[in-house]
Amino acid sequence: VVFIANDVTVQSGSFGVEEDDIYFKASKFARERGLPRVYIACNAGARIGLVEELKPKFKIKFYDEDSPNKGFEYLYLTDEDYKALPEGTVIAKEVADGWAVTDIVGTTEGIGVENLRGSGMIAGETSKAYDEIFTLSYVTGRSVGIGAYLVRLGQRIIQMKQGPMILTGYSALNKLLGRDVYTSQDQLGGPQVMVPNGVTHEEVEDDQAGVLSVLKWLSFVPKKVGDSPAIRGISDPVERAVEWRPTPTPYDPRLMCSGTPDQLGFFDKGSYKEYLAGWGKSVVVGRARLGGIPMGVINVETRLVDKVVPADPADVNSREAILPQAGQVLFPDSSYKTAQAIRDFNKEGMPCMIFANWRGFSGGSRDMAGEILKFGAMIVDALREYENPVYIYLPPHGELRGGSWVVVDPTINEEKMSMFADPDSRGGILEPAGITEVKFRVPDQLKVMHRIDPQLQLLDAELEGSDMDPDGQSAIKEQIKAREDLLKPVYLQAATEFADLHDKTGRMKAKGVISAAVPWEQSREYFYNLAKRRISQDAYVSQLKAADSTLSTAAALDILKSMCSADWEDNTAISSFYTDSAAEIAAKIASVKKESIQSKIDALNAQLGEL
Repeated sequence: VVFIANDVTVQSGSFGVEEDDIYFKASKFARERGLPRVYIACNAGARIGLVEELKPKFKIKFYDEDSPNKGFEYLYLTDEDYKALPEGTVIAKEVADGWAVTDIVGTTEGIGVENLRGSGMIAGETSKAYDEIFTLSYVTGRSVGIGAYLVRLGQRIIQMKQGPMILTGYSALNKLLGRDVYTSQDQLGGPQVMVPNGVTHEEVEDDQAGVLSVLKWLSFVPKKVGDSPAIRGISDPVERAVEWRPTPTPYDPRLMCSGTPDQLGFFDKGSYKEYLAGWGKSVVVGRARLGGIPMGVINVETRLVDKVVPADPADVNSREAILPQAGQVLFPDSSYKTAQAIRDFNKEGMPCMIFANWRGFSGGSRDMAGEILKFGAMIVDALREYENPVYIYLPPHGELRGGSWVVVDPTINEEKMSMFADPDSRGGILEPAGITEVKFRVPDQLKVMHRIDPQLQLLDAELEGSDMDPDGQSAIKEQIKAREDLLKPVYLQAATEFADLHDKTGRMKAKGVISAAVPWEQSREYFYNLAKRRISQDAYVSQLKAADSTLSTAAALDILKSMCSADWEDNTAISSFYTDSAAEIAAKIASVKKESIQSKIDALNAQLGEL
């Protein structure tokens, strides 16, 4: 791990040219070697300064020496002072009084725009580092200007309670506004601001807790980019049942992952940790272990949550707003949170587990104006670029409908994504009640009544088979109407049930939109075996494709299949095959590489023969 930190005892931890160079080289060192990079931030931003040796020497050319308040024409140096300065300290033109200064350059490096240039350099380096390696920042104290941008560019942020991230100090803003609006830096960039807006992933009380959080996060990350996930030994058996079970009524989705003291959850006991808890609360993201395998986790809040929009102290008319957000619905903030979490998990080289339980996107005018389409599309972009396995699982009593299905459908990235469902889950375009309003309306329900109900059949026959007078027909029609009204509630239920049967796991499996129906109680063991298999399988596929660049993923899998006699759908058996046959597979990869090289040589010889 490469650690980069500010020394706050040296010029308040500000960034000068030398500090920029050290930061850049350390970050580049980590990036070139694929190592995790942690930045501990406590700084005053870009360093500012003046050419101190000129302060006691410059003079002022006033328009009227007797009335200085009329202003001045220029600053100048006497001829003696000007010639005593090192060459290049100032740019000046000769005047009657000596040398009028037009530009101050100085001989000291690191007092002005050169620091801004350095800030741009390390900003670009940090952005590049996030794309290529694991980056994490711990804000242990005030972080200003470029310091605030650096931690954001590294994306993952742990912030101490007394560690504000700001662009401009509160006193400077008060001067700009002409009155005392802000009373502390925390009002501008403390955790109370940065946690709800999604900049800060985790808030800690002190440095002890901060260091523990850094180590905890690092424990989920491979030693370097491209290595296998950081698998740890566990005491929680993978074959145990998942005891805590979701209910049809709203519940805390975190309990699916962690369980309770009495009922164990999906992941290894004590391994689940939530991040970004204060932002986009209708989605819950975190990291956990499954049989020791680190995983990124995305879960769905089923309860009503509140989004708080704080009042702006600079606007006397602004008021705090509390916006309710329904459970199982994607809003602009939770959509962005989901996409951001997927990107972070991908950079961390870990599989992603999505417990999909969304009824759809919020499409009201406020959320459409809030860019719900943009952030929803970002989920697709993040999944399309994902380079590790993604498992989408519909939990018990969960449902995945409409646009929320579309943005996580496995066809977005077929090589890496797969979808599964508990037998008690549902998937479809609309909810059954909505389908009946469109495709099984009251006239259709009445047809079913008349087809099934014996009394209605008798009344229909009586109405059609006799030559009644109009009064008699009217009486029968009234009886039919009364019977229909009596039966409407139960037939509406039957129509809803009919629509619901279209959304069950059996149809999803028959249509090939899910890979398997996995009961919740056995899901822990199933997904552990699948994840263990995919780690080995993806590694071998990558090696085969590297050995022969013409191979597709499907062709590489066909090579592995040809070497295996076990049931290809049995994850446990295939995992054992990859472990037991490691030497044979390595030999096969070497053979494929040899054949690929020979093929290239033959092709080049053929081209030479044509010359």
